Amino acid sequence: MYVSGRLPILVAVGVVPVVLLSALGAQPWLLALGWLAVCGVLTAADVLLAPDPRALRVSREVPRRVSLGESALTRVRFGNPTRRRIRGLVRDAWQPTAGAPTQRQRIDVPPGESRTIAVPLRPRRRGELRSEFLVVRSPGPLGIAGSQKRIVHAGAIRVLPPFRARKHLPSRIARLRELDGNTSVQVRGQGTEFDSLREYVRGDDVRSIDWRATARASTTMLRTWRPERDRHVVILIDTGRTAATRVDDGTRLEAAFEAALLLAALANRAGDHVHLVAFDRVVRARVTGIDGPALLPALIDALAPVEAQLIDTDWDAAFAQARALYARPSLFVVLTAQEAPDASRGFLGTLPTMVRAGTVVLVGTATDGGLTTIARTRGDVDALYRAAAAEATLASAGRVTAAIERAGAEALSDDPESLPPRIADRYLALKKAGRL
Repeated sequence: MYVSGRLPILVAVGVVPVVLLSALGAQPWLLALGWLAVCGVLTAADVLLAPDPRALRVSREVPRRVSLGESALTRVRFGNPTRRRIRGLVRDAWQPTAGAPTQRQRIDVPPGESRTIAVPLRPRRRGELRSEFLVVRSPGPLGIAGSQKRIVHAGAIRVLPPFRARKHLPSRIARLRELDGNTSVQVRGQGTEFDSLREYVRGDDVRSIDWRATARASTTMLRTWRPERDRHVVILIDTGRTAATRVDDGTRLEAAFEAALLLAALANRAGDHVHLVAFDRVVRARVTGIDGPALLPALIDALAPVEAQLIDTDWDAAFAQARALYARPSLFVVLTAQEAPDASRGFLGTLPTMVRAGTVVLVGTATDGGLTTIARTRGDVDALYRAAAAEATLASAGRVTAAIERAGAEALSDDPESLPPRIADRYLALKKAGRL
């Protein structure tokens, strides 16, 4: 049951006659007790006469997925199989991060009919969001109290990573087409495959002239090339404690998702095979053996519930999981945060096992874009201390970068906004150079 704001008003109304009758010699405490008893009887009668909300038949319409930052509209349908009209207030018990309205919504369901209410959601967190029940309040005839019941009817929606780096994809695909010989600009590189012949244009590389075709055509003919396809790209996302660090407006894990999705979408368009695993000490997400248009939705769906874990990553097991996806990939990308030499010993000790002939290893790290600015700031004592701390952090990151390069890998670090396109550009550069 519940009581409305009318009950204290009803109790307050009885104060006036109690005071007047007390002035005539009546016992005030008897009068007050009697009036409270009357209010209690009226409240109990209102609760008993209120329609039972559990008689309602409930069904939901919930979208299966929505991207983080976008709105989703859910609907709840109430059917009334009874002979009484059921009016009341409804609250859908979504998690706070689902962004559901906090105020209750009114329903008015005539006998034998149904009504639908809309519950808009604006999620503020990735993953699986659920509503396990609804709470319905049905007032009695007097409106001073009513029946409140919880109706168990679950609903769920999966909130996907936003993939904001998608805006960089069209420009990279255009460059890929140039590299692939699909536009008038022909880009050649070592290790690429022969594509077709065309007439020589001033400025072209004379080393690509086909002299036999030139003799047959009586004009200078040029070989064009396209990058090799069917390469395997393995992406390893570190979900250990360093992934929980906040950089700019998000976490390192979110920046890693953006970089992985942009690279995967680009490599998929280039005809390469993409494999991904998110790991700390156990597998948090795994996608392999999927190509074409189904790849990007599968990656986004798999990464949606993944969260950073406050544990150290087991790098021996992590690299073993990566090798299990494909033993000798052409490109192996590790998205992690390696900035402190002491904390990076396990990673640096295991990294050489992945650096093999024919495999390019990239290590991508999202960094705080404001560190360089802070390191150059001068002012009061607090500013100097902050600058010294920023300098120490940058110096430590530089030592780790040098160690990664000595191991035979390439280190890329940038702010969360710039890291995804940098990794995509490096992929294109490797394609152009014929290393993929």
